[in-house]
Amino acid sequence: MSNTADITRAQEFDPARYVFSTAAEPTPIKARTVLPARRENFTVTTADGKRLVGELALPEGEVKATLVTFHPLPTHGGYMDSHVYKKASFRLPALSNIAVLRFNTRGTSSIRGTSEGVFDGGFAEKKDFDAILKFVRERALPNPWLVGWSFGTELVLKYAPEYANEFTGAILLSPPLHRVHPAELDEWNKISNPLYALVPEHDDYLQPPAARERFAAVPRTRVIPFEGCKHLWVGEKSVQQVLNTIVSIVTGVPTELPTEYNGPVAEEITELYSVAQAGVQWCN
Repeated sequence: MSNTADITRAQEFDPARYVFSTAAEPTPIKARTVLPARRENFTVTTADGKRLVGELALPEGEVKATLVTFHPLPTHGGYMDSHVYKKASFRLPALSNIAVLRFNTRGTSSIRGTSEGVFDGGFAEKKDFDAILKFVRERALPNPWLVGWSFGTELVLKYAPEYANEFTGAILLSPPLHRVHPAELDEWNKISNPLYALVPEHDDYLQPPAARERFAAVPRTRVIPFEGCKHLWVGEKSVQQVLNTIVSIVTGVPTELPTEYNGPVAEEITELYSVAQAGVQWCN
């Protein structure tokens, strides 16, 4: 089950529709504020022939890092437009020269479109993971970091180690550790890529004390607690905290992103979100 009704190819959103304008004063960055980037729709085909849809948002200049994102559980509302990822794509190319790759796993829909196939609980999604890593490799996207959120962290933990030479490190948002076998977690001890777990204080599934205990199986994991935050990172304060942390990690420079932008901005186009939503409470 997808989080929205299927989107036909004719309905797929084209980022060229954004209309940018420049105000006389710096513009406050709000939830629907879209900053400049080179945005392109892309598709990949999996080994079993499924067409997956995604978007790559690139900075206008040098790319300091690339976030390769894996979204929350699609049967409970997760998709490539899950709000932290969407806001990362709206902001980070312009604010920090970071590229953001988002895509829908099999059977998942957003205004970008519907990826073919059906949800398989993280098993057939291995082919989705493989296809996306192939795309990153073929495009030679610089300094790629794998960023999973909830269900997306399970895909990263299960399938990334075999690609250790093809990504810099991994960042896990709200990892539930429900689908990851201890033997799969142990594979991270055979590679040296940095591993970060960003864990909300009030997470529904795995809170910081338990996360430290579980991730002790991979001693180099840095578990970072977020006071007052919950699994969904709801609210601009939570979003700012998590984006600041991600940027600081992937650039190696402590960063506090600006909350205003002096330049052309657009507003998110939302009419396609009237497509019936099937779920809003994301879980693992």
